[in-house]
Amino acid sequence: MAAAQKERSAKTAARRKTRGEEELRLHTMAGTRQALADLMAWNRIEEQGEAMTLMIHHLHGLGPAGSAQFLTPPRHEYVIPENVSAKLLLAYNREALRLGSDETD
Repeated sequence: MAAAQKERSAKTAARRKTRGEEELRLHTMAGTRQALADLMAWNRIEEQGEAMTLMIHHLHGLGPAGSAQFLTPPRHEYVIPENVSAKLLLAYNREALRLGSDETD
């Protein structure tokens, strides 16, 4: 029994090598896993590898310009709250007064 399993594994490995298959690993956070699960459910895809292969080929089909919008990382914008801005301005003004009074002494 063990020899048959080893033989099957060897055949599978040889077939993958001749086809040029390569394993791609992807470590993801929970949000990314959930997004992939949603995409798979919406499109009735059961295997993650199939979903990722389809996405790669469809993106590639869009070409450089068409795929760029999907491969540009989102930029997070931080807006300083008004109360923090006021405290920073107050601290800046105090420091400016302190430096100004140091120069006159």
